[in-house]
Parts: sequence; C-alpha cells; structure tokens
Amino acid sequence: MNLKALAKDTVIYGMSSIVGRFLNYLLVPLYTSMIPQSEYGIVTNLYAYTAFFLAVLTFGMETTLFRFSNKDGENPDRVFSTSLGMVGIVAAVFVGLVVLLINPVSSAMGYSAHPQYIVCMAVIVAMDAVQAIMFSRLRQQGRALKFMSLKLGFIIPNVLLNLAVFLLFPEFYRKFGVGIIFYVNLICTFCVNFGFIREIGGIRHGIDGKLARRMLSYSLPLLVLGLIGILNQVADKMLFPYLMPGERGMHELGVYGACVKIAMLLSLLTQAFRYAYEPIVFNGSRDAKSPETLADGMKYFVIFALLAFLAVMCYLPVVRYFIDSRYWDGLAVVPIVMMAEIFMGVYFNLSFWYKLSDQTWWGGIMSLAGALVMIAVNVFGVPRFSYLACAWGGLFGYGTAMLLSWFIGQKKFPIPYDMGKIALFSIVAMVIYAGVVMTGRLNLPYFATLGINTALIVPYCALVVREIRRR
Repeated sequence: MNLKALAKDTVIYGMSSIVGRFLNYLLVPLYTSMIPQSEYGIVTNLYAYTAFFLAVLTFGMETTLFRFSNKDGENPDRVFSTSLGMVGIVAAVFVGLVVLLINPVSSAMGYSAHPQYIVCMAVIVAMDAVQAIMFSRLRQQGRALKFMSLKLGFIIPNVLLNLAVFLLFPEFYRKFGVGIIFYVNLICTFCVNFGFIREIGGIRHGIDGKLARRMLSYSLPLLVLGLIGILNQVADKMLFPYLMPGERGMHELGVYGACVKIAMLLSLLTQAFRYAYEPIVFNGSRDAKSPETLADGMKYFVIFALLAFLAVMCYLPVVRYFIDSRYWDGLAVVPIVMMAEIFMGVYFNLSFWYKLSDQTWWGGIMSLAGALVMIAVNVFGVPRFSYLACAWGGLFGYGTAMLLSWFIGQKKFPIPYDMGKIALFSIVAMVIYAGVVMTGRLNLPYFATLGINTALIVPYCALVVREIRRR
C-alpha cells in the first residue's frame, strides 16, 4: 500500500474537510447562542432531509464513476459525461416536482407556514448533487488542490455571510427568521458552480445510452445502499418531530442536533480518509495485493479513529463550549454517537469487498438490516427516552451492518485484517475512556480533570507512534 500517497492526499482532502468543518463549527456557538433550541431543531430537521435527498439524487454515481473510469475499455471522459448528464436530469426533475407540489409537500413535513424553506432546500440539494459528481471527477483525476479550494470556496463565504447576518445585520434574522440560514447556503452553493466551468464542459460527450444502462445496473444497488446508509445518519432527525410532536419535540431535537455537532468531530477524520482512500483502492483494484491494501487501511483507520474519540472525550470540558450552555443537557449522547461514527467508518472499510467484486446488492441488504434496527430503536425509544434513543439507535444500527459485513465478507472476499492490533488498540482505548469517565465523576477542579485526562491519553499516543515507526 502506498502509505505516502494516502497520507499526502488525506492531508489535502483533510484540509478542505477539517479546516472547512472547523470554520463551519464557528457557526454552532453562533446559532446556539442567537436562536432558540426549537429553531435550531428546524435547522437540524431540514438539513437531515437535505442529506437524504442528496443520496437520492446522486443514486450511487460517485462510486460508479470511480469504478467505470478504471475499467478496461472504458473512456473516462464519456463515463464522467454520462454520470453528470444523468444526475443533472434527475436533479432538474426533482426541483420541478417540489415546486409543483409545494403545498402538500410542505404540509406533510410540518412547514405549511414556511413553504419557501422547502423550495430553497430543494434547489440547494439539486445543485449539491450535480457538484458531487464534479467533485468526484476531481478526486478521480487526483486534483486534490482544486477539490480543496472549491470546498473552501463554499465554506468560507458561508461562514462570513452568517457572521455578518447575525452579528452585523440582525434585522435580516428578525425579518426572515431561521430561513436566513438556508438563503445564505443557497447563495454560496450557487457561486461554487462558477469554479466548475471546465468540468461542466465535460457534458459535451453527451449521455451514452449503453454505458448508462451498465452504469445504472452497478449503481442502483448502491442507491439502495446510499439511501439506507444515509437513513442511519439522518432518519432519527427526520422522524423525531413525528415521534415527539410540537414545540417540545423541536426543542429536544435542537439540543440533540447541537450536541451531535461535537460528536461529528470524528466524522472529519472519516471523511478525509474516505476521500483519499477510495480512489487508491479502485485505482489499484487489479493489484494482487489489494486485500493487503484493504487490511492496512482498516487498521490505520481504527487506530486514528479511536485516537480522535479519546481526544474529544478527554477534553470534553473544553470542547463543550462549541455550543451554548443551554444545550449541555444533551452531552450524554456524545460518546455514543462517536462510537456509532467509528462503527460507520469500519463498515465503510468493510464495504470494499462487495464493491470490488461487483456484488453491491450485498451492501443494500446489510445496510437495510442496520437501518431497520436503528428505526425500530427510535420508534420505540424516542417517546420515552427522547434523543438518547436516537444516539443508541445509530450505534445499534451501524453495529448491525458492520457485523454482517464482517461475517459475510470474510466468506465471500477474505481479507487478512490485523485483528490482533485492532483488538489491542481498542482495548487500550476503552480502558482509558473508563478512566476518563471515573475522573469526571470525582468532581475535581477544572484543570485537575484536564491534567489527569491528558496523562491518561499519553499511553495510547505512545502506541500510535510506535506502530507508525514500525511501518
């Protein structure tokens, strides 16, 4: 495995992801201090729908583009053009249907008083879907710097405009309400399109009908996988207003959504790793050492994901200030959601066995099982336990999909994972976390707690350094 290439690309993609997300995190204390919990619940709810429909509108074409661009006899330019054309048509139809049916749609979602929110988010998700294919093209071509600049080209203006609206021109918030957040998003998403002028020109190759049918046969199972996978991430936020209706439900959802932002610090690592790792795996899928590549990827992902988990939990007394103190009642979900994120990342690593063997329908089956578990926990748990049920639902859902992929994958496409090292790092991390929990219950002075937690994490860091030096 070319670890230098993986590390280099992870740093570049991570810059766009981590720096960008960090800048976006500047908005979390802004939103939680400036708007009520119930209005932050609206933001959480609508962005959950956006994530779900983004998976619908891309229908697995991001991964399909990688797979077909590296197949013998395929023209990468025609593959890209076909992918972009199909997604563009679907996105345009989606916006048209939402506008045509806006009244019944907004009523069903509980936003009959604000249908403009729904139209705004529909246009945003349509543009995001088209841009997702163009971002995938950049990754496939190894153009990480342009990828990073365009990602930041959305995030930085979005942050600056939000700061301006809430801090300098609060009359806009008073006039438009929480919808101003969506309008700013719409403006910034539209502006990113100008950076893709060259990629948009790639549509000149048109849509190859025969190629499109072959690509769809590969991507449709991925659509099921993508939908079910995203449901594992956002179904709790979509279902919550129905399971706990009224003002209280939106208030609780706002608290949960804010605390999840802290847990999502781990997703920065997962996303950066995925952006760098996926092209390497597919570009080397014909290599006889591909199973070893996958095994190395899994080991290093687990090692660094656990390090990120420990870092957040050790310094939670500091990290919690990302959100307003009115939301701290929900901090109990942070370790649960972070473990769910680790399970999701492991499941992503395990998923390559069916992608590389063109058995993508297995992904749909396993993700469906996980989604059903997650939804069941939410349906039965939210009315009684509120957002804690959402956190546990995600953990059990991803855990189910992860275990199924492990047992089935080792029979269908055996990969020599270094289970000894993975188990060692996992055990050490859980022992340290237990120590962090015990320290927190002692009610020690603030800096004493941080000092003890720092001492607790040092042995894990030493193990990480030793493992890297051995490579």
